[in-house]
Amino acid sequence: QVQLLESGGGLVQAGGSLRLSCVASGNIVEIATMAWYRQAPGKQRELVATIFSEGSGNYQDSVKGRFTISRDNAKKTVTLQMNSLKPEDTAAYYCYASVRTSAAWGIYWGQGTQVTVSS
Repeated sequence: QVQLLESGGGLVQAGGSLRLSCVASGNIVEIATMAWYRQAPGKQRELVATIFSEGSGNYQDSVKGRFTISRDNAKKTVTLQMNSLKPEDTAAYYCYASVRTSAAWGIYWGQGTQVTVSS
């Protein structure tokens, strides 16, 4: 089995920064895509940023220039550096990974970490 454990959420004022981290553990042979999603109350979960195994990534338009996604394949971690935070960034943030175990490929999610940005 595979577990994703997130950390780094919290309360910050508008314009501030937070750094989210996610570490994968378990029966992992290979990790392909890793990503961060977020879900605000009453809204659907949305993709924030994606990073592929070779390091290239994509961002949602609303976070371009403010957020940076990175990964360390050796440590099986993905990080989201969030700068110039806005109240509309408030949401629960979820780590996502596409993982190959000894059995098969699967999609895994973290439990979520809350980010609250006050105005």
